Parts: sequence; C-alpha cells; structure tokens
Amino acid sequence: MIDLVIPQRRKDLGGFEVGRSLPYAGGRMVGPFIFFDHMGPAAFAPGIPRSVDVRPHPHIGLSTVTYLFEGEIMHRDSVGSEQAIRPGEVNWMTAGRGITHSERFEKARREGDRMHGIQAWVALPEADEEREPAFFHHPAADLPAYEEGGLWARLVAGEAFGARAKVETHSPMFYIHWQLAAGTRAGIPGGYTERAAYVAIGELEIGGRTLKAGEMAVLEKNKNVTVTAVQPSTVLALGGEPLGKRYIEWNFVSSRKERIEQAKADWRAGRMKLPDLDHDEFIALP
Repeated sequence: MIDLVIPQRRKDLGGFEVGRSLPYAGGRMVGPFIFFDHMGPAAFAPGIPRSVDVRPHPHIGLSTVTYLFEGEIMHRDSVGSEQAIRPGEVNWMTAGRGITHSERFEKARREGDRMHGIQAWVALPEADEEREPAFFHHPAADLPAYEEGGLWARLVAGEAFGARAKVETHSPMFYIHWQLAAGTRAGIPGGYTERAAYVAIGELEIGGRTLKAGEMAVLEKNKNVTVTAVQPSTVLALGGEPLGKRYIEWNFVSSRKERIEQAKADWRAGRMKLPDLDHDEFIALP
C-alpha cells in the first residue's frame, strides 16, 4: 500500500524548528502539493526577538496553505491583507504572478505562546500561474468536520467523502486533518491519482508497516488504503491530481525556469511591492 516513506528533514529557523517532507529528492510532489513543512511544536516565552518572525518575502506560481494545531501567526501581504490565523482556521494565499507577505509571532511576543502547525504550498495549474494574487481567510465553520467513535476529521481544503471545504482551489485535491484514538481506523479518500498520509503526532500502521511521527507515506495508486492509529495520533491526509513538472527555487514555483529567473531579478531589483502594513524590512534573495 505504501510506495515511498519520506522522513522529514529538520531545519532550525533561528527560534524554532520545522520538518520538511516536500519537495523530496528529484522534485517529488503529491498531486499539486509541492512543499510541506511541519512547524514546531515549540514553546515561545514572552519577549521573543523579532528575528523569529518571517520577514516580508515573495512568491509566484503557487498557493500557500497555513493551518495550525496551536498558536497564532499574524499574516500581512501586498494585496492589503492583515489577518491573524488561529488553530482550526485556514489562511490561503494565491501568489499567481507575484505577491509578498510576512508572518509574525506577535501574540507570542506579547504573552508567550505555543506554535504547532503545517504550512503547505500547492502549485497552480499552468493556466493559473500568472493569475492575480489574492488572499482568503477561512474560519473553522468553512471547513466540514465529522466525528464518530475515536475518529475526528476536518476537511481543510478540497473535496473528500462527499464534502467540500469553502476554500477556493484551482485543481482537484483533498487535505484532511484527522485526530485518531488508539486503535481507530480511517480510509484514505479514493478517486485521486496521488495520495499521502503524514503523521504529525503519534504512530500509524498502513498495510503492515509502521509510520512514525515526522514521516510521510506516499501511497500506491488505485488501491484502497486504510490507516490504523497505533497510539493517539494527529494525521494529515493529502493528495490530488498531478500538474506536471514544476521548478522550485527559494520561494518561487513555476512550470518555466525562465519565469523563476525573472522573479529573482524582480525581487533583487525591488520591483515587487512589499506588504502595505509591513514594508520596512525584507528577506534578501539568497
């Protein structure tokens, strides 16, 4: 049932760690998911330095999807948005032809906080790569939830099991948050070419193989797949239809290498507008 197990690669961002599963060797994606970072868990004491924040930076050719289990992040961008995200909500930012944004830990700086969540990038179809940039915030009420026995589920984006989240997507996909009690079984949605399961907390069994926290299982195509929680577990199920080859460099994604080179030149030359409410600093091109 498992085609590949991807271990996360841990990286220190100067105040907390992230574990990266995608992209994987050779540019491996799962459906339109091209990037998958597990943030934390981390505990922030009041007064954390501003160096922990993610300063303004650019994107093209993708949508960023931020989803938290704990904590709060303040988002500001170049289309005028200012929006805090809290657990169970979705910040969906479509970069299209180009957007810049910052992510600040202002609540943690004031009060102390815990940080735990996922940031994913979803590549855009070629026809949408140069669309107008946009930002959407969705409260938990926009995301269908289901509970039975030891299973609790929230559909973060896309369509699955006859439900659809009120999140505008640009290609067929699903993204589910499961909380599973020990011994609970859950079925991975069918009808999609590429699918994966990621264990954020706990331990899963899939087809006789054990999947530990921080591991992503890319699943075989065209097979019914059921996961079983070995212990209480937090799991993300994700997938969709492949979009074709994508190039990724720094914060840029495109079907064309030359488009990424143009974006790099635009950022280096200061031709990309900074966030309206956060424009006094930025991250330089590496």
